[in-house]
Amino acid sequence: MFHLHELGWNSFFQQHVKTGDSRIPARIVEEQRSAYRVLCAAGELPAETAGHLRHAAMGRSGLPAVGDWVLIEARLAEGRATIHEVLPRKSKFSRKSAGQETAEQIVAANIDTVFLMTSLNADLNLRRIERYLTTVWDSGAQPVVLLSKADLCEDSTAAMEAVASVAFGVPIHTLSSVTGDGLAQIREYLRPGRTAALLGSSGVGKSTLINRLLGDEVQKVREIREDDARGRHTTSARRLFLLRGGGMLIDTPGMRELQLWDTGDGLSQTFDDIQLLAHDCRFRDCRHESEPGCAVQSALAGHQLSSERFESYVKLRRELEHLARKQDVFARTEQNRKWRRIHKAARELYKHRNKP
Repeated sequence: MFHLHELGWNSFFQQHVKTGDSRIPARIVEEQRSAYRVLCAAGELPAETAGHLRHAAMGRSGLPAVGDWVLIEARLAEGRATIHEVLPRKSKFSRKSAGQETAEQIVAANIDTVFLMTSLNADLNLRRIERYLTTVWDSGAQPVVLLSKADLCEDSTAAMEAVASVAFGVPIHTLSSVTGDGLAQIREYLRPGRTAALLGSSGVGKSTLINRLLGDEVQKVREIREDDARGRHTTSARRLFLLRGGGMLIDTPGMRELQLWDTGDGLSQTFDDIQLLAHDCRFRDCRHESEPGCAVQSALAGHQLSSERFESYVKLRRELEHLARKQDVFARTEQNRKWRRIHKAARELYKHRNKP
């Protein structure tokens, strides 16, 4: 038996449940293709989505994701449940789905903290951290950078300073899942009712960290390749784990390249230093390229801003501008598809009612 507040239930979600609704709240704890597992007051159940939910969903973002609160019909005699509705999300971490399709893929929902995990070896990449932060700031969750495998690094202080130079205002912690150093600091973010998501490329030690936090070998761990210090995927499905201290942690498959899906001000927050410089540009719509009186270009010339960081900013800005144009086309296409389905259903209903 579970109390809903232990799973993160609060007034934000309660306000979206109509009085007298016979369906019960549950939280998605595992997603693998179209199969789900949910946690509710009665326990954990395998679940599938109702046909009307799949029919009404505008793209993948309208379907349940790990961390979502949903309303279900629990069939306890069968040991199964049907998901009828996804409640509004308090926060969500999204990326563009793989391939050519311009669609949002929600990695985790209703999260309070996002742990961006990178190891203190060849995996440490400041440009990748900037890319992750751009999306995390837009999620509504608090980013926290975890620098793992501190036991293998001779100078972790220098690494922390380098990360701090691109992660303004973001907490940064070093840890070692082998020695246990840093685990106490991480547990501070995982208090009862709080949810964190763990993101990072393969081989950074996510599975090992989860095992240490859970006190059990629930996640498989594989050694990284010696030739390039990169790992292989050990997680194939997103899963929400309940920790002994009462917090919750969502694990995700390793992502070597995060396809951006940004609709807010994540870029501005990640590159806050460039935004501050831009206030002194002569033109308010300055793109910091060849315009006269550009404060950003002046900072580059005076070595107050590194060319690598500025190039990263320009690359991500252009990527987001291109994505925004594609999103507009995708939204129109999905809207047209929805109305075609509605009109088709109406025609079928009319034919059925007017049969002789």
